[in-house]
Amino acid sequence: MPSVAGHRTKRVKEARDEAKKEIEAYRKQKDNEFRKFESEHTSGNKKAEEDADKDAEMKIKDIKTAGKKGRDQVIKDLLQAVFDIKPVAPERIEVPK
Repeated sequence: MPSVAGHRTKRVKEARDEAKKEIEAYRKQKDNEFRKFESEHTSGNKKAEEDADKDAEMKIKDIKTAGKKGRDQVIKDLLQAVFDIKPVAPERIEVPK
């Protein structure tokens, strides 16, 4: 005849094992739900990201094209501003006549 303590210990171990199995099954279920949720929402983000990348590439291309068109004039204007110095006194200072 098994002792009461031995039976109780056996029942506690069985309950613990059963709880571990339930927890693992629940964890797998929630993990699968999360993966499904993540894949559904990530695909929308990827599409938006791709659209934003395409838009950015087009704008960069436009900026580069505009830069190439006016580059020579901009460089000429910058060099002229640097080398043609025309000092101007501030208005609050009296200029001798």
